[in-house]
Amino acid sequence: MYVKHSCDKRHWDTGGGLLLSDNPTSLNSTFAPAATYWGQYQEISNYNVNLNVAERLWAAWYAWMQNDVLATGIMSFAMHEIVYFGRSLPWFIIDSLGLFKQYKIQGNKVPSVREQWDCAKWVLLSHVTVELPQIWLFHPMAQFFGLSTSVPFPSVLTMAYQIAIFFVMEDAWHYWFHRALHYGPLYKAIHKIHHQYSAPFGLAAEYASPIEVMILGFGTVSCPIIWCAITGNLHILTMYVWIVLRLAQAIDAHSGYEFPWSLHHFLPFWAGADHHDLHHEKFIGNYSSSFRWWDYVLDTEYTPEALKRRRANPSSAKKAQ
Repeated sequence: MYVKHSCDKRHWDTGGGLLLSDNPTSLNSTFAPAATYWGQYQEISNYNVNLNVAERLWAAWYAWMQNDVLATGIMSFAMHEIVYFGRSLPWFIIDSLGLFKQYKIQGNKVPSVREQWDCAKWVLLSHVTVELPQIWLFHPMAQFFGLSTSVPFPSVLTMAYQIAIFFVMEDAWHYWFHRALHYGPLYKAIHKIHHQYSAPFGLAAEYASPIEVMILGFGTVSCPIIWCAITGNLHILTMYVWIVLRLAQAIDAHSGYEFPWSLHHFLPFWAGADHHDLHHEKFIGNYSSSFRWWDYVLDTEYTPEALKRRRANPSSAKKAQ
């Protein structure tokens, strides 16, 4: 029988099932050895028919790697790079081929291929030198706070409500720290790099100084960890789905395109590209990442509607700075 497990040391029993070991502090996973990943997958499949294909693939990865820290590190970094550059690629193609010009927010500022290539090199360097070491430390930290890597996976409903909470938590973190980075000395020393492009594009979502990457990126990682520390209920797969969605949101917000089918037309509180593009163009206001409510409530929103409100109430005009 397959027993739900966490990031501990495991072994096979005589009946072929996976059991928890007596050593819950070990980081390594020790299964019956298999010469190949697919051999390990087949071994797990033979004795765990209750698991779906994705769960078997997941369990086989940790079993084959024989090192949970290495398994999580490789999977996390590969996921981040595939999602970031994969989601940026359509925007790169659209800009390069001049597609959807009628939906370009700043139509007179289209990034050249050279600009995008230079940006991609900077971002990749940042990923390797700044984010990779943090990703490698993620598994020990996750284990310390009780983040599960077990199978079976949590339900879709559980993942959905937790990710919704993470979006709200991260948006608050992003608003206050992003706004702080616009304070004169901090802007010049840290945040100015990100504003090199007054008309953003997808690849520029993580074009920033290493300090900014750590400050704002910490919100993305720490919010789920805080949730896990309080509730004791979080699976690393939920964390991965959250990061995928957050990356896609950040890249789309920097895309520079506003479509009739953009999400904020259906969810008015969603930020989107038009919200963040104005921030890059004007260098003030619109500090939130995913939602509009912090900017609206604290009067730091920079939209035509907000400008009309400020003209009617000049005393609030300085709040958007």
